[in-house]
Amino acid sequence: MRVLTCADTGVLVEVADLSEVIALRAALAARPVPGVTDVVPAARTVLLRVAPGTNTDAVAAAVTALSLDGAERAGDGGTVTIPVTYDGEDLADVAALTGLTPAGVVRAHTSATWTVAFCGFAPGFGYMVGDDPRLHVPRRSEARTRVPAGSVALAGEFAGVYPRSSPGGWRLIGRTDARVWDLDRDPPGLLRPGVRVRFTEAA
Repeated sequence: MRVLTCADTGVLVEVADLSEVIALRAALAARPVPGVTDVVPAARTVLLRVAPGTNTDAVAAAVTALSLDGAERAGDGGTVTIPVTYDGEDLADVAALTGLTPAGVVRAHTSATWTVAFCGFAPGFGYMVGDDPRLHVPRRSEARTRVPAGSVALAGEFAGVYPRSSPGGWRLIGRTDARVWDLDRDPPGLLRPGVRVRFTEAA
């Protein structure tokens, strides 16, 4: 773990891997550090935003003293269920890459427990990690210029739901009507770090 102060506005924590990001975010949720107003995880870092006047050196020392051994690595932000119609353009390719049938991919995807590790790319896009390594597949060699909003996709160790139409190189396995980003909702993001996600096959 490497802890860096960011002027007087925050502290950036660099860790070894995504597993440590999830553990650190969970440890900070369980034992909040005084002065920290927001915790922003990413793939290999966690940014701690602090209130004005907070001693960032003290925050850095408190974070360094945290033990991640035994930290709860599962989600602690509640559970959401997302119904999916599994008719994605890349479903057959994912089946071939994983050695499963298309129906087997659907069973694996709906049986897994997913946790939002961090958000990025676009507002409302949650990078979800699951507990079934069979679903780890590479990105497409060529990105699409347009992926429809609501597309459910896989890439590397992650699953995601596109909140709006955009370019993208993930492998599309289905689509959902769930609104993962809605400015009329508080909070607008359905998929926030720490939220557990269960996918179900839409009727």
